[in-house]
Amino acid sequence: MIGKLSGTIDSFGERHILLDVQGVGYIIFVSTQTIRNIGETGERASLLIDTHVREDHIHLYGFLNAAEQTCFRLLTSVQGVGAKVGLALLSSSSPEQLQLAILAQDKALITSAEGVGPKLATRILTELKDKVGSIDVHSFQIQTSEGQSSQNQKENLISNTNAHDQDAISALVHLGYGKAEAFSAIMKVKSSAQNNESYPLEDLIRLSLKALSS
Repeated sequence: MIGKLSGTIDSFGERHILLDVQGVGYIIFVSTQTIRNIGETGERASLLIDTHVREDHIHLYGFLNAAEQTCFRLLTSVQGVGAKVGLALLSSSSPEQLQLAILAQDKALITSAEGVGPKLATRILTELKDKVGSIDVHSFQIQTSEGQSSQNQKENLISNTNAHDQDAISALVHLGYGKAEAFSAIMKVKSSAQNNESYPLEDLIRLSLKALSS
């Protein structure tokens, strides 16, 4: 099983790169975001690898970092989400954006990916909501129901979005922000509150707008 490959970028395809590893060329399927960020032809690159073995082929899927790999594995655990759709989702949105979309149940963001219709998007949001743990979007922390993070208080705040928060999200959406984007700002404001301070709706919206503009 291949876990990581390091070598020289030989060439790019629409959905893959050819990586030269000591004279052996590996075709590695990647997201378009990885293609944009991995570097140029002739440069050195390293990718984390998932190997999918089928009767008629062996495919390698590559990721720039653990966040993207974790997100891919989480997405492809949903029935109907194969590797192609998983990469399409990672091509349309970053792992952080996908995490927030799942938490916010933002179907519009999920269906923006190629090959993802409303029915599949609903299944993704439903099956993964309880598997997304911390809102730490910088490290994209994922946990399943078997494990508990040390940040239980923060996670409970996120997981149980109340009507008050939903009203604030709706207000921000009406102002033109995406649902996941609004959710992220509101959770950022709430997580920075001292002594679990509860903000009135108008203050929560105002502070969230400030966070969105920073």
